[in-house]
Order: sequence, then structure tokens, then C-alpha cells
Amino acid sequence: MASDARIVAVLGPTNTGKTTYAIERMLAHRTGVIGLPLRLLAREVYDRIVALRGPSVVALVTGEERIVPPRTQYWVCTVEAMPEGMGADFAAVDEIQLCADPERGHVFTDRLLRMRGLHETLFMGSDTMRGTIAALVPKVQFMHRERMSELVYSGQKKISRMRPRSAIVGFSVENVYAIAELIRRQKGGAAVVMGALSPRTRNAQVDMYQNGEVDFLVATDAIGMGLNLDVDHVAFSSLTKFDGRRMRQLAPNELAQIAGRAGRGFKSGTFGTTGDAPALDDAVARAIMDHQFTPQNKINWRNHALQFGSIDRLIETLEAKPEDERLVRAREADDLRALKALGQVTEVFARASDGPSVKLLWDVCRIPDFRGISHAEHADLLERIFCDLHQSGRIPDDWLARQIKRIDRTDGDIDALSKRLAFIRTWTYVAQRKGWTGDESHWRGATRVVEDRLSDALHERLTQRFVDRRTSVLLRRLGQKEAMVADVNETGEVTVEGEYVGKLDGFRFRADKGAGGAEEKTIKSAALQALAPQFHLRADRFYNAPDTEIDFTEQGGLMWGSSAVGKLVPGSDALKPQVEVFVDDVAGPEVVQKVQRRLQHFIDRKIAALFEPLLSLARDEALAGLAKGFAFQLVENFGILPRAQVAEDVKALDQDARGALRKHGIRFGQFTIFMPLLLKPAPTRLRLVLWSLAKGLNEFPESPPPGLVTIPVEADAPQGADTMSGYRNAGARAIRIDMLERLADMLRGEDSRGGFEAKADMLSITGMTLEQFAELMQGLGYKAEKGEREKVKPVDMTTPKDGASKVTEAPAEAPDTPVMDVATEEPAGGITAEPAAEAPADVPEPVADMPDEGIAPVAADGPETPKAEEQIPQVSEGETPQGTAADAGIAAPETEVFYTFTWGRAPRANTNQRRGGAGGDRPKGKGKPRKGAPRGDKGAKAQNFSARPPRKEKQIDPDNPFAAALMGLKDNK
Repeated sequence: MASDARIVAVLGPTNTGKTTYAIERMLAHRTGVIGLPLRLLAREVYDRIVALRGPSVVALVTGEERIVPPRTQYWVCTVEAMPEGMGADFAAVDEIQLCADPERGHVFTDRLLRMRGLHETLFMGSDTMRGTIAALVPKVQFMHRERMSELVYSGQKKISRMRPRSAIVGFSVENVYAIAELIRRQKGGAAVVMGALSPRTRNAQVDMYQNGEVDFLVATDAIGMGLNLDVDHVAFSSLTKFDGRRMRQLAPNELAQIAGRAGRGFKSGTFGTTGDAPALDDAVARAIMDHQFTPQNKINWRNHALQFGSIDRLIETLEAKPEDERLVRAREADDLRALKALGQVTEVFARASDGPSVKLLWDVCRIPDFRGISHAEHADLLERIFCDLHQSGRIPDDWLARQIKRIDRTDGDIDALSKRLAFIRTWTYVAQRKGWTGDESHWRGATRVVEDRLSDALHERLTQRFVDRRTSVLLRRLGQKEAMVADVNETGEVTVEGEYVGKLDGFRFRADKGAGGAEEKTIKSAALQALAPQFHLRADRFYNAPDTEIDFTEQGGLMWGSSAVGKLVPGSDALKPQVEVFVDDVAGPEVVQKVQRRLQHFIDRKIAALFEPLLSLARDEALAGLAKGFAFQLVENFGILPRAQVAEDVKALDQDARGALRKHGIRFGQFTIFMPLLLKPAPTRLRLVLWSLAKGLNEFPESPPPGLVTIPVEADAPQGADTMSGYRNAGARAIRIDMLERLADMLRGEDSRGGFEAKADMLSITGMTLEQFAELMQGLGYKAEKGEREKVKPVDMTTPKDGASKVTEAPAEAPDTPVMDVATEEPAGGITAEPAAEAPADVPEPVADMPDEGIAPVAADGPETPKAEEQIPQVSEGETPQGTAADAGIAAPETEVFYTFTWGRAPRANTNQRRGGAGGDRPKGKGKPRKGAPRGDKGAKAQNFSARPPRKEKQIDPDNPFAAALMGLKDNK
């Protein structure tokens, strides 16, 4: 070094331009070398110098990367890789305060004591090194540089409230990943920067942050080492770190080194804490802002004058004690630990018997333990490498190829790729050592290709896991407060700025299900802002849509196609429900009103169309008195009333009132008073919804499938649901009320006290088997007695001459006087044999259904009766049919199951005496029907039934002159 060589210590806080000053000074010389603390920073400085002078004169040398052009003038290196004795005009070492680092400090101390440029030497770092540098470096000059911007402490903040362009610092891989995942969910994503990343991965992540694709950076303390990033705020997620031996608190100067990344150039920055990290003490915060820290009077040192006579001598010189009081012997590093371990291996000890062998062993021991698996495994790998190098002078190509091939895979998650990157870094380091491989350029290229491939895959996985580009884009546009372009396709899928964000269901936006809680909130906010014009267009289309595109659900929902747009809520009247619309607030009140008006018009028209007979009844001003009151009850009950519920009111109606009501289609049935038109599926479906709204039910009963005569009874159905469905419960099944009335008409002609059997017509109208019909009859109050008998053989059917069977149609309506008195206490349904009151003479008696002549009774579930000629097998004369005893005359008779039905409830006392009947002895003067007694709906004469045997008809006197006429009338009745 020339006697006039200049040595300068450029000291000051972060963001003072020290590294930039060093680059300018190096380029002012013909040759130069600069040592940097991280290969990431070395790569950044290399790119800056290449941009200024071109790649042909700039070299990059790190442990795993070596780019050395033939005409190299400027060397950019990591501190460990700085070449010695090259005689460069300029030399510089950055972040010189790392001399105090427990792990790497001895390397920086060695450069401080021994690295010099021929004309100029610079040491850049913190003011805390002033005293130590002055004591150890003679003739050093000091240059202090002030921070170009202000650094302010802003306290503790939640990550969810972190502002954009912030860096959150963690001190472990797990902590970094957890924070990045949280930011992805809440803020759209973050770039990840760690010292363990390859330069290629780190640069890709930093570029993503610098270009604004994400607004947050999650990093380890690697960002504190001179990386120039556009960061406005630095937040510490922890104030402790593991230094390789133990967990310890970070010193204020270490915190300041990282916090100083906030604010670049003349832009001020802030720092603080977040997550589980407590707020900083006032004294610590003030020290960081004022850049006042305790001086570093002790730095780590390790002897550089190594002696390679033997392994023991090398270890002895490595563990030599320093002479200066400011120097502290460095703790045992990984390379020294590996040397001691290999010195215990017999083969290694035997091979390392001379100076060159010991030096080779030491070079092998300096291979960094990138894998971090265990010291023993690392020592085994170093042993194999040393033995190969010592024996053959190089590492075998086939073995090296196998090691690299095992790593060359891009499948797996972030952890798997990170491990492979750590493994390939070992072989990249080995390939960089001169003379260790047969073809250095080949293996350097091979390891570089694998590292680049793994780096790209890791960057892709990091981006996939920790960046939601959709949310990031939307947040950025929201922050810019610019109008965003939204598009809705035919299926309702919504894209904003080309990113799929969810689906528009009616007038409500549903964010993408893959989004988390905070992320969904962000997406919805952005989407609704962009969708405001779409809501108005959709509202106009909906308002002009025909009623056929709108419908209601059985739970009271209102649908537009497949989209829910509202629901029905109770109104002031059961037949006038109101509408509650489903519209996002951002759509505005105009859209809400338009949707509400359209839905109200729809439901009003639907009720007017389906309940027209009922509404006509309510508007009939001609009804008065009892008829008007009865009509009011019918309207309140949506056109269906159980007769038992209004029995007294029915009795009180006179014939004129009944006639006026029948004009509206009201049928007075034995069990139910109803309007047949309202039993159709569409009115029934709407009636159940309106009735459920009026009752305030949380869950509405569903309407039965159309066309079924009977349905199973639901045990948990609300009371009255069967009536509103158009059915009446009868045991385990419910029967449709109109079909029940038809069944009642048929049963009036049966002897319910003496017992009767089911007719084919009864089974036909109910659509049941005989056993099912028996259960239904029991549910209506009958007793069903099961029996067996010999099956009646069928006979030929006789048909009228016109070829059609004669069937008399049952009366359309039952007489007003039911077979049982429904005004009395009545269990769940029933048809009794109580005699009816006599009808007026002008009311025609209904004609009973007559079975077709010549048709034998039908077995319920028995096998089909064989034909007569099939019942007797044909046998030859003298033969005995198989399976028949020799003396048997005929086969055993066939049997069938039958049921005898009798009324299962005791009749009211003195019923016949009070009301009279065909089979009872009516007291004198009490034979006329009571005033106001119910009569048939269509004027038909009420029939009287009794369980007693019928009276013997009085014979016609043949001498009577009217005998012939009377006989004719009898035959024609």
C-alpha cells in the first residue's frame, strides 16, 4: 500500500448514502473491490455497477456465485469471498459494525485490520464503531453523514391496520410465513424476503413489491443490511431473536439498523411494533430516532495466521487469543467445529499428514452448512468430499451428478423447495472452488441451472400462497379512488378490472367463496363500488319482466329466475302480505323502491288470480246477516273451514243464506265447508304460504304433491296445516277433503252399526289396498274387524245391450245433515250412522251408487281368481291328480281376507227419539225436523239410516183400484 493511501471510515445512521458514496469512489479508480454483508446486497450493488460500466469489467464473487469476466476491473463480493493480495486501487467494506456479530464478526474484523486498497480504503457503518476503528486502524479519517430523512416512532399497531408500503420484520421462517399469510387474507398479499432465499427468488419477490403488485413486505432482519427498498414504515413483530445459541433481546442499535430501512432518500419514515411484540420503551425509541447508541468497544477476532503443519497445530492457531483488549476471541464457528470432528476420523487424520493436506482439509471444512440438518451429517458429507479430493484430486463426476439429480425437482410445497435450495447451495459452493471438479464450468452451470429452476418454483409458490393478486389489484384501485370497470356475464359472474370477484345473485353480491373474512370484505367493497351502475340496469330489466319470470317459494321467498330477490312478510290483512326486498345498500334507494314495487305488484296479482272466488265472496255486498258473517269466517280461513268448527253457524243458516253462499261455489260438505276451486295445486301452495305468514311460523309446511288422494301425516306439522293443505288427518294418513266427501256419500248407504265391507268404488277413489283402506277407516272412527272366508268364484259379467256398464254418479255434495253430528264432540274424523232429519218434500233424494250387475266381489290383496276351466286339472280316466289323496273328491277351497267395518263411537243418547229416523219409533208429535236443520247442498232429500233391520214393507192391496199404478211407481223409483 502506498504511503499516501487514504483510509476513511464513513459512519452514520441508515439512509445516509454511504453505499452509494462507496460505489462512486470505487468507480473513480481504475480497479476496486467492495465487500458486502449479504449476497443479496452484493447482487444489488453488482447490478448497479453493471448498469454504469457494463458487464465486461464487473465481477461478482460470492460463496455460491462467481461471474468473473476476463477484463475485470471492479470486484463486488461478499465479505467472506473478498480476494486477498490482488492489489486493487480501491477497497471498501460495508456494514463494518458487524465486527461485533457473534457468528461472522471475526471475518469483518479481519477485513478491518488487513484489507487495504493501494490508494483508498473505505469502511462504512455505524457511529458505534468510531472508537474501536480509531484504536485499531492508524491514520484513519472519519466522515460523518447525516440521515437524509426523519425517522419517527409511531407506536404499536395491529397488522390489520398496517398502512401500505410497510415492512413487517420477523426473526424466524415460521414467524415470517404466519405474518405473510395473515396479510394475504387481510391486505391482498405480501412479498417475502429472507437471507436464505436465493438471489433470484429474492429479486423476484422484491420486484413484485417495488412494482406495486403488493403493498406489504414481510422479511427477516436481512433487510437491515443495506437493501434499498421503497418502505414507509417498519414494524417489528418480535423484539427477540435466536442468535445460533440462545434467544436474546435485540439491542437498540440492531433495531435501529432494521428500522432505518423506513424512508428512503428525503422521504421520512416511521417504525413501531405489531403482533405480539410490546411497544418499545421510550428510551429505546428515542435512541433510535436520535441515533444515539452504546459504543461497540469489543469486536470478535480469530487468528488469520494459520499454521497447517498438522490438524492439531491448525486448531491451536485458530484458537489463539488476541493481544489487543478490544478484540475478543470468536466463539467456535461451524468450520472449526467440523475440523475438530473430522480430526477424530481415523482415515481423515491419516490422510491429513502434511501441510497441503491439512490446508485442503481446512478448505473443505469451510463449506457452509447450508442444509442445517445436523453437525454429524454435515461432517459425513465433508469427510466424503475430502477423501475424494485427497485421493483423486477431484470429486467424482458420477457421484456429484447423482447428488444434483436428487435435488433437481420442482414439485412440493414451500418448505420442500426451500430445503432443496439449501442443498443445491452446498453443491453450488463446491462447484465454485477451483480445481475441485473435473469440468468447473460445466458443474457451475449445472448447479446454477438447478438453483435458478428451484428459485423460480419457490417464487411461484410464495406468490401463490402469500399473494392474492385479485385483492391486491382491487385494493390498489380503491386506494387510487378511480372508477373501476365491472362486468357481469349471463350467469351473473362478476369481474372487476378483469379479476373474478364473485357472483351477482339478483340484487345482492356474493363474494367468491374462496376468500377469507377480511379478504371477502375487501372484495365486496371493491365490487359493490364498481357494480353500482349494474344495479340500475338490472332493476330496469326486472321492473319490465313478465310475471312468468317471477315466482314465490313454499317458504315465502320471492324469486326472479333462480335468484332470490325478496321475501313475503305479514301485512295488515292475511290476503295482503307485504314485500321485503334483498338489495345491497350500495344499489341505492331508487333500486330498492323499484324492486319492491315490482314484487308487490306480482304478489297482489297472484293473489287476485288464484283467490278470485274468495275475493269475490268478500266483496259481495248482497250478503247480509248470518251469511255475511259466515263468508267473513271463510275468507279468514282462506276458503276452507272444518265443519265441526262452525257447526252451530251452519245450523243457523237458512236456505236463502245457503243459496247465496252456494252461488260463490261454496260446498257444505259433511266434514269440511270449502270452495272446490281453491283446492287446486296453485291456490293450495299460495294458501299455505299466506296462512304460515299469518300464524308467524318460522318454517312453513310444504304443499303436498298434486294428484295424491292420501298423504302421510307429518307428526310435527303445525295444527291446521292439514286443512290448509286441503286434507283431513285420518290416523297415519290424511285424505283429500273433496275425496273424503265422496267417500262419505258412499258410506251413507251402508249399515255402519250392523257392519259392512268396502266396495270397489271406495278403494278406487282412495287409491288404496284393502289393508290401507282399513287403516284409513280406523282413523275416521270406524272399527275394522279382519276375517277370512272362502273366495267367491267370479262369474261372467253382464253388460247392457249398449255395451256400457251402468254406473250411477254419486251426488256432487253430501246432504247438509251429516251422517254423524259434527257439532258434537268429535275425534279426528268419523262417519256415524246417526239418522238424519227428514228433508223437505221438495228436495230430491240423492240416488245411491249401484254396483254393476253380474260383477262378483273383488278380493283386496289376494291372488287373481283362476278361470273356471283352470281350477280343475285335467286328468285321464283312472288317474289321481298329483298331490291329491286317492279318495279326495275336490281341491281345498281358496280363501280371501275381508274387513267388516262398524262405527266405533257410541251414538248420542235418545238420538232417534229426538230427531227421528227410518228405523226408530218416533214419539207422536216429534216427527218433523227441527227448524233450521241442515239440508242437502243441492236440494237433495236427506237420507235416513239406521243399524236396525229395515221395516217390512206394507203389501199393496190387490183389490185397491190404484194397485197397478202403485206397483209401477215402485218399480221405477
